[in-house]
Amino acid sequence: MHCVFCAIVAGDVAAPVVWEDSRTLAFLDRRPLFPGHTLLIPKRHLETLPDLEPELVAPLFEKAQWLARAMELALGAEGSFVAVNNRISQSVPHLHVHVVPRRKKDGLKGFFWPRQKYVDAEEEARYRNLLRDALVAIAERAR
Repeated sequence: MHCVFCAIVAGDVAAPVVWEDSRTLAFLDRRPLFPGHTLLIPKRHLETLPDLEPELVAPLFEKAQWLARAMELALGAEGSFVAVNNRISQSVPHLHVHVVPRRKKDGLKGFFWPRQKYVDAEEEARYRNLLRDALVAIAERAR
């Protein structure tokens, strides 16, 4: 079975990576709810949250917490939306955590998720760099 997220981990498919460590990888969603919408994955292929080994729960969700903080620091978000789909609405069968920057009155209501695209590669790179820099700073403070 071909998994596009595993191909991203292997370096066979390019992605706008904002964070990488030995267990996790985070990259911008190609069709974000809002600019900065990031997908966080375990590098090991696991399909759903119930498949995640207990020893990977803390590393994965620590990085989700970092991403939520980075969105406020780097993007001026007022908060974030964090979600995991298991099979239903899971467009890629590889566990991934959506971390989405939020603002009051941003139009996101319930589970109506209007997807969009980045205007161009420069806009995508700008959001990637803002988040990457904030994550490096958060990681340095965590040491």
